[in-house]
Amino acid sequence: MDRAIGFADLRNRFYEWFEIFMRIWNIGIVGGGPGGLMTAYALQKLAGNPLRITLFEASHRLGGKILTPQFQKAAVQFEAGAAEFYDYSQHDEDPLKLLIAELGLSISPMAGSAVISNDQVLSNLDDIRNHLGENAYQSLVAFDRKARDRMTPQEFHEADYPDGSNQKPDLHHFDSLLAEIEEPSARKYIEDLIHSDLATEPSQTSIAYGLQNYVMNNGKYMDLYSIEGGNEQLPQALAARINANLLLNHPVSRIDKSNAGPWIVQTVHDGEIQNHEFDFVVVALPHNHLTSLTFGGEKLKAAVRKHYDYYHYPAHYLRVTILFDQPFWRGRLTDSFWMLDHFGGCCLYDESSREPESKHGVLGWLMAGSAAEELSVMDDAQLIALALDSLPDFLPDGREHFLEGHVYRWLNAVNAMPSGLIPRRYDQRHQPEPVEHPELFLVGDYLFDSTLNGVLDSANYVAAWIATNISETL
Repeated sequence: MDRAIGFADLRNRFYEWFEIFMRIWNIGIVGGGPGGLMTAYALQKLAGNPLRITLFEASHRLGGKILTPQFQKAAVQFEAGAAEFYDYSQHDEDPLKLLIAELGLSISPMAGSAVISNDQVLSNLDDIRNHLGENAYQSLVAFDRKARDRMTPQEFHEADYPDGSNQKPDLHHFDSLLAEIEEPSARKYIEDLIHSDLATEPSQTSIAYGLQNYVMNNGKYMDLYSIEGGNEQLPQALAARINANLLLNHPVSRIDKSNAGPWIVQTVHDGEIQNHEFDFVVVALPHNHLTSLTFGGEKLKAAVRKHYDYYHYPAHYLRVTILFDQPFWRGRLTDSFWMLDHFGGCCLYDESSREPESKHGVLGWLMAGSAAEELSVMDDAQLIALALDSLPDFLPDGREHFLEGHVYRWLNAVNAMPSGLIPRRYDQRHQPEPVEHPELFLVGDYLFDSTLNGVLDSANYVAAWIATNISETL
């Protein structure tokens, strides 16, 4: 009798373990941008158990801020969203660069060292001395030395603070550091140089983030590259390799969890409300989209709101891209991009340098910060006219070569102070309420550095966390 009971217990335990081992875990990912796609891809690689991944995207396309459309009047592509990738491989392994290679995509280096100031191309210190004067030259040399002393290449690379920072918050903003530059033309040069990278004003970001965006113009800190054939190949390649249910035009309206039941993700599709059940939920949305969701339960709702408020430092972009019948600027300008002293400091891309065999020319204006926010209310034709008017005097015939223009507005799309005033530990960044809702994770570039490198770090961290949680149930 005892032996029979023992055998039954053993058999039942075997079936329980077998059910757990063979369990198919349901993972819901909200957001079909880089963060959602990277999380799904990493989960597939890391999880030792079968997964059923469902990815919800509110729009008709995947890729989010990575967008490579084409003009109508010519079969020429341009980057309407993220224009470049940061290369940190000179310091250590670069996960994003490795991922791009793993997906079989080729890259092209990008370079730009000039600021176009008062219709003069300032490419080096000699140009600065000749056109801005000896005082400006000396001021810039002094500031550059100070900036590199405060943030070395290794410190720049290790600025993510995985264990958080125990330092007291520095309430000074970057403008306080710039104010130490007594020469006005030198100060304006630096503001024009970094404005489009900051996507905000020096008075609205930290000294540390301002310094990061200044020193990265030095090749000892990082390099830049793009993907041959268009940056949107990255999300397309990820989507093609993900074994998931990709639901487009499925905006998520509510995320909730009962005390003992599964997570419920509510969507609206074709006017119909649908509920989907999951074991884990990952919200991979831009920071400003978190408020578009309703989270069930007062504790979770308050935790997400607190998370949102902690990272609420909105920054803005506005991109104007124009197709010309020829690259009429090539006789004077030869880099991938330049900084232009218009719109508070603007990055001007030679988009056609991505397709050197094309006979057409393409310029892209990346306006940022307050200027982008204020100008965004104008219609497309007005913005295209402003962009043409901003061309330097040595390129007077831009309108004669004009064929077509497009405008893309990315308001609140990035953060002016990513990772918050004081960086938190990785786990605190990614779980708004870990006690009663440990299966809910957030992924975003705003938790790191407002770059695609940062969103990959975030996605990889959450994917590893979920995979570990699943394996520990065995």
